[in-house]
Amino acid sequence: MDKHIFSVHSWPRAILHVDGDAFFTSCEEAIHPELKGKPIIAGGERGIVACASYAAKKLGIKRGIPLHLAREICPDLIILPSDYETYSLFSRRMFNVVRCFTPQVEEYSIDEAFADITGMRRALHSSYEKIALTIKKRIERELGIGVTVGLSITKVLAKVASKHDKPDGLTVIPGRSISHYLAELPVETIWGIGHATTNYLWKLGVRTALGFARLPEEKVKKHLTKPGVEIWKELRGKSVYPVSSKEKSTYASISKMKTFAPPTKNREYLFAQLLRNLESACIKARRYSLAPRKIAVILKENDFHVSGNEAKLSRQSAYPLELSGLLRKLFDFLYREGKLYRATGVVLLDLIEDVNIQYSLFENSLKIEKIGQLYKAADTLSSKYGKHTLHLGGSHPIDQLGKGRRGVPTVREQIRFPGETRRKHLGLPILHVKV
Repeated sequence: MDKHIFSVHSWPRAILHVDGDAFFTSCEEAIHPELKGKPIIAGGERGIVACASYAAKKLGIKRGIPLHLAREICPDLIILPSDYETYSLFSRRMFNVVRCFTPQVEEYSIDEAFADITGMRRALHSSYEKIALTIKKRIERELGIGVTVGLSITKVLAKVASKHDKPDGLTVIPGRSISHYLAELPVETIWGIGHATTNYLWKLGVRTALGFARLPEEKVKKHLTKPGVEIWKELRGKSVYPVSSKEKSTYASISKMKTFAPPTKNREYLFAQLLRNLESACIKARRYSLAPRKIAVILKENDFHVSGNEAKLSRQSAYPLELSGLLRKLFDFLYREGKLYRATGVVLLDLIEDVNIQYSLFENSLKIEKIGQLYKAADTLSSKYGKHTLHLGGSHPIDQLGKGRRGVPTVREQIRFPGETRRKHLGLPILHVKV
């Protein structure tokens, strides 16, 4: 029956999914060779495990658990602060290696990419499987990090393939072999299937990916929304999601979170962190000419209890100077005297293109225009001297009391090359070798 359901053509398309293995800790092992094979985690500045090496995972240390629990599991655990500057450099280099084989590369996240290598067999004088293997080996050789690669005929199936044999695996799912790989795969592990869809499919008696793929089209269209139908088609070998090589230029929302340590009760310091979140989110929004119509505030207490609040703006804006008053009101509503807080966050919601702004009769259009010119100058300064070179005075307590970190700064943060400033570094990772 399955041969009539799934693609009978082995390679109507050839889609790769490249996934970094324990990416943050792999980067640390690449620049600190003496750490290879040891139980290490990144995220020391956050108080929770951001990423665990496979040696740490074997001991039962998982992403997201508090550091004190991780230490109980492994007293010899090596805890490192997250060096996102270096990780982004490794990420960029990894994607560039993939681009040596095809220009059609989609950067899905800092450690994941999709690549369309359809039709490249003749150009590269190799089979699709050998192209995938060559990409994998080249990344490992040039960057010193491990990756797992999945190859199939759609993006969803390529993602299934890359999950099949982690870490350091290469799994190939041609059209004729789809049912074999979907047979034992729980439906909840399929890329794009969330909790609500999973529970609904369970009610329909569907527990595996193969069971989902075998559902009749009329039943899928009747019971599921468009994304569910698209995933169903991709599982059956019909390519619905193209590999987009364009840089992402639109967002439904933008969020910025900051975890600091030690936890604090200081009201103004908390608001300063929140204001810095807002500035960071607005910088990204302005980069893509977007502006929110709503903003949300998040406060996380030391016991990980999270509270939040949101409000609608009278006019869309990506200028923190205009939004800071509303931010203060949302913060005052959430803040509880005497509570210890460990993180703050801001989410810009309902983003639209920041054009053709309509002013009400009660707004000073000249003042708004001047604010726009001010932030245009601020963005120019930031591009030259680093983010937050010019910032609101309300966030100044961060400069007075520090950013709030656990442990020591990363080595890259402590070293400044000629021409670098505190806020702007050259794109150079630091390799540690014994001489």
